Amino acid sequence: MLSPTDLILVCVMPSPRDMELARLLGWYRIPFRTAPKVVSVDYLAFYQPSAFGSRGGKIEFIAPVYGHELATRAEILRDEADHPRAQEEYFKIQLGALEKLPNSVMAKKWKRLTFLYTTGEYLLNAETLNDLVVKNDERKLLWKSLRERAESEQLYKTDLPDVELDPTVLMALLGINKFEESDDE
Repeated sequence: MLSPTDLILVCVMPSPRDMELARLLGWYRIPFRTAPKVVSVDYLAFYQPSAFGSRGGKIEFIAPVYGHELATRAEILRDEADHPRAQEEYFKIQLGALEKLPNSVMAKKWKRLTFLYTTGEYLLNAETLNDLVVKNDERKLLWKSLRERAESEQLYKTDLPDVELDPTVLMALLGINKFEESDDE
């Protein structure tokens, strides 16, 4: 469940079809060339534009973020292999189940939105998109958290055990038939 300290990325859910993809398949896509600097957040909040008809102009749903990968649009949307941007790279964000907010966040005066960082506390207390904008000293804390996420995202992590491998097993795994020692030793 959403906590006050969670990092949230508010993004546009272009169409009801995209909402169904997020709900059923558990992912959301962001074009790499227009993506925000940090996508390692705790939750995505989905702004629904006018394409949603009477349900447009607000944020109704959020989803926890489990990870992301880089893929081409053709790899993500296999039924759109002929799309003009099929070979462009996208972030494919892996999501948990969509969660309905207790109260929708209305757009009011905002007519356009691409991406907006906020926190769980702001999202839980917001009535309008304007209420999501982090101000003053809290803004510095938000940017510090985002910077830390960006830095930790660049670290390569493995959960591999420290184990000595028998050279013959390693040779078999690598497809090496014969081991020759060099004269340098």
